[in-house]
Amino acid sequence: MDLETTIAATRTYRRFNEKQNLTKEALHQLIDLARLAGSSRNCQAWQYMIITENDLCEDIFPYLGWAGYLQDWKGPASGERPAAYVLCLLNHDWLNVPEKLAYFDLGISSQNLLLGAIEKNIGGCRIGAFSPKLADLFNIPPHLTLELVIALGVPAEKVVIEKVDNNNTHYWRDENDIHRVPKRTLEDIIISLDRK
Repeated sequence: MDLETTIAATRTYRRFNEKQNLTKEALHQLIDLARLAGSSRNCQAWQYMIITENDLCEDIFPYLGWAGYLQDWKGPASGERPAAYVLCLLNHDWLNVPEKLAYFDLGISSQNLLLGAIEKNIGGCRIGAFSPKLADLFNIPPHLTLELVIALGVPAEKVVIEKVDNNNTHYWRDENDIHRVPKRTLEDIIISLDRK
């Protein structure tokens, strides 16, 4: 895939072929792409935990929020759940920049991970909406905080980009269960401002 095609295909996938396992090697390669991302003052304050064990994946699932705009959907059904999760933890001992800058870094690193994933036919969903009780499943030392969960698996749904209509950016599923995601046009986002 060329870069533009890879970026366009890197959508948020929420339904997966749960039975199709992801290899540790592939997941390590994705974490390596996250590791190579730019970082404020080269701080590199993020650490990642890979989870592939079925029982632990099942334990994590109930703590996750899946799609804010799909109010009647409680997340993927059994058989459509992620094959793996990556927990993103902020290491406060490594933090040498204001904390808000570390979150920019997480955006960059997680996008690297997801771009690499789609090239391996792996889809993903960044989940920031999770219960704080999720952290209670693990012995997390005090210098680490769980800030983001990335669900991963082979996609079992089609996601299509649509044009934003009437400034409505809410995604939806159509009558054929195709996930539709509105994006603003290039003309909408490029602006010109007069100089003072």
